[in-house]
Amino acid sequence: MKRQKRDMNTRAFDRGYMAGVSGRSSDICPHEDDEHRQNWLSGWREGRSDQWDGLTGVSGVHKMRAV
Repeated sequence: MKRQKRDMNTRAFDRGYMAGVSGRSSDICPHEDDEHRQNWLSGWREGRSDQWDGLTGVSGVHKMRAV
């Protein structure tokens, strides 16, 4: 069975979250479209916040979505 593609906004948020949790800079956002860029940056901010709160590694697994 084929997997459906996820919404690009959700995907941008998830990728931004992963970049934020791993401590990467917000300057690496790959999106040019304003809506996707905004979602990526929102995910990045949440990821950075979770990193600062110590929710990395095993303690942050509950925040990850199942793929």
